[in-house]
Amino acid sequence: MNETFSIKEKWRQFLVVLLPILISQLALFSMTFFDTIMSGHASPIDLAGVAIGASLWAPVQAGLTGILMAVTPLVAQMVGANRRERVPFTVVQAFYVAIAIAIGVMIVGALVLNPILQMMDLEPTVSEIARDFLHAIAIGIIPLFLYTVIRCFIDALGETRVTMIITLFSLPINVFLNYALIFGNLGFPRLGGVGAGYASAITYWCILLISLFVVNRVHPFVEYGLFTKFYRISLSAWKELLKLGLPIGFSIFFEVSIFAAVTLFMSEYNTNTIAAHQAALNFASFIYMVPLSISMALTILVGFEVGANRFRDARQYSYLGIGVALILALLFGVGLLIFTEQVAGFYTTDAEVLRLTQQFLMYSILFLISDAVAAPIQGVLRGYKDVTVTFIVALVSYWVIGLPLGYALAQFTSLAAFGYWIGLITGLAAGAVFLFSRLLGLQKRMIKGQDSQ
Repeated sequence: MNETFSIKEKWRQFLVVLLPILISQLALFSMTFFDTIMSGHASPIDLAGVAIGASLWAPVQAGLTGILMAVTPLVAQMVGANRRERVPFTVVQAFYVAIAIAIGVMIVGALVLNPILQMMDLEPTVSEIARDFLHAIAIGIIPLFLYTVIRCFIDALGETRVTMIITLFSLPINVFLNYALIFGNLGFPRLGGVGAGYASAITYWCILLISLFVVNRVHPFVEYGLFTKFYRISLSAWKELLKLGLPIGFSIFFEVSIFAAVTLFMSEYNTNTIAAHQAALNFASFIYMVPLSISMALTILVGFEVGANRFRDARQYSYLGIGVALILALLFGVGLLIFTEQVAGFYTTDAEVLRLTQQFLMYSILFLISDAVAAPIQGVLRGYKDVTVTFIVALVSYWVIGLPLGYALAQFTSLAAFGYWIGLITGLAAGAVFLFSRLLGLQKRMIKGQDSQ
């Protein structure tokens, strides 16, 4: 990573790190997108089963992989501080943590999955597809978590183009497997929506094998010799990783799980409303990949600058990222206003679902703007290794403000299902304000402390 100070060079470095991350995130999300779309073409029941299964898996996956994202600021600060010899030890310990987490989630999942599905009072066929989808995707949990560690290591070195290439390789594999397993093409059995789970699991194994080859054969990664030396499990290293990773994981879990909770509350409405909610949420999640990618880029860049004790440079990167995210959110919002009907048409041809989806999409514009502030700030704070406040803000803004307000609006006003969205938007906006004030105070304190030395 270049040690530069001019605004022009910062712009260049920001884009060099950001663009591959953005392409990677869009490609990763496209797997879920294609799972949903292709399952919908198999049958409405398959779509419903995959949607329920995915809504249960998404917050768990996001929260647990969020714990492993601590590798990025840890390695970025080590590289910035010229302590590269610590990197292999840290990455290997993260590997051990990833395996432990994966085994834990599979054991817990085996115990609680059936009771959760029974509580949801679904049609028997939908419940069966959701359960089998999750059983299938469980085959890929260990490689997914291990790949997350490798990806965080690669990204922390600023080599985000490498993870982009790996992800782009995996996307056609996933689509091909969906084509073969969902619809029973090319001599494969027709598994319907469950085939999407197997396709994702096999793809995760492919991604892991490719990434292991890269870090063992390609420069500059091979210079770190990640797996050339055996390291015993170090509980102190686990503690350092989890001290940083758990708040990150929980803040992401609180954010993602709130949408799963709303989906469960939506079960009181008719099928058309649920379908429209899912469609609009899927598209909003797709657009969210932009501020999320900016957030991940800022963690790397800010972490590097903080490790090198260049706090003013870290602050400049912060505002650069937040500004870009806001401008893009406004552009997306205008585009969505103009092309609402066309976007809704991607998901359905049913007239009633189309109408409701368009209404939900209008609310999603407000999501875009709040996310454009909140997500980049979270990334910046992770770069500073300041994560506990983010976790508290996520808990309060979504579960104390957003969900109760949404429930009240849905139950006691004429807004009905739209009330949940207004509640979530309000919570997200409140969280963005809290996080911005935290960032301002932290940066001021860091720079003041440096000036007084």
